[in-house]
Amino acid sequence: MKILVKVALSSLVVLGLTTTGLSAKTYKLKMAMSWKKTTPILAATALRAAELADEMSDGRLKIRVDGAEKHKAPFGIFDFVKQGLYDIGHTASYYYKGKDFKMVFFTTVPFGMTPNEQYSWYYEGGGKELAQKVYEKHGLLTFMGGNTGIQMGGWFKKEIKHLDDLKGLKFRIPGLGGEVMAKLGVNAVNIAPGELYMSLELGTIDAVEWVSPYFDTKLGLHKIAPFYYTAWQEPASELQFIINEKKFKKLPNDLQVILKSAFKVATFEMMQKANYQNALTWAKIKQDYPNIKVKTFSKEIIDALKVATKEIFDKEAKKDSLFKEILESQREYQKKAEAWTEISDKVYLQTR
Repeated sequence: MKILVKVALSSLVVLGLTTTGLSAKTYKLKMAMSWKKTTPILAATALRAAELADEMSDGRLKIRVDGAEKHKAPFGIFDFVKQGLYDIGHTASYYYKGKDFKMVFFTTVPFGMTPNEQYSWYYEGGGKELAQKVYEKHGLLTFMGGNTGIQMGGWFKKEIKHLDDLKGLKFRIPGLGGEVMAKLGVNAVNIAPGELYMSLELGTIDAVEWVSPYFDTKLGLHKIAPFYYTAWQEPASELQFIINEKKFKKLPNDLQVILKSAFKVATFEMMQKANYQNALTWAKIKQDYPNIKVKTFSKEIIDALKVATKEIFDKEAKKDSLFKEILESQREYQKKAEAWTEISDKVYLQTR
């Protein structure tokens, strides 16, 4: 990673943006996270971005990072940054679908793209520009903030065999996945990460969808709910760095470049950490908790989930032309990406 930092600094030299001869003024920003500072990997990504910004700016850009344990509003990050209470936020875009439903696209959607596909679409296929169209209406800039990879379908206290088993089920599942489950009769709720274990233990909820093995076992979810369902709802769960546009534009040009570079490097690191830790954790779970049963929802349930997802998409697309534009952009690229995956990754994995 030191090499990446040096490359970033070298780029600044080429651009004529080194700190040599510039004002020694220190710029201080505040960042709020949706997670506590102790939340593994997620919080570390925001802290890493602040560290990189400090290092690459030679101390001219300082970012104070506050976790949810301090500001007490894990789902209030969007408003904090919009209102200028914080300059930067590290959060998940789909938490704010109630403010603008289009935001679900920039975290992940059911039956959507894989992480590699989503990154390709975002950086090369127009996704970045579409994201900014959504956020600029709120006076915000947005940048990718780290991907946890594919997210499992959740921990359930009882096995789910049929559609009727979902009716009335109290299930913590955010984003569009929650909307889809609700159409099948699930009581979908969104509960802050720090409250998940207690809610599941006390029976306030019957099932929890959080992230993946490493993150889930840190909360102890596997100790309460033994049925672990495979993914459908979040194939590429991307977080976001959001920043108040006015505050960003007050930074000197070189610090703007440095901040965007810090976001990008921290984002890259997060994906690698998540993949590595999930592999190690899953191996340990299989050894230490042989009672855990991995399940996949039946074809009946998957088909119903797909129908419900399409119904929601079609309804929103009729109401919102920008929603339709983003949806069509993702669908068009995903179709092409899937055709390539069929003859590349998928075939290769079958040979191993």
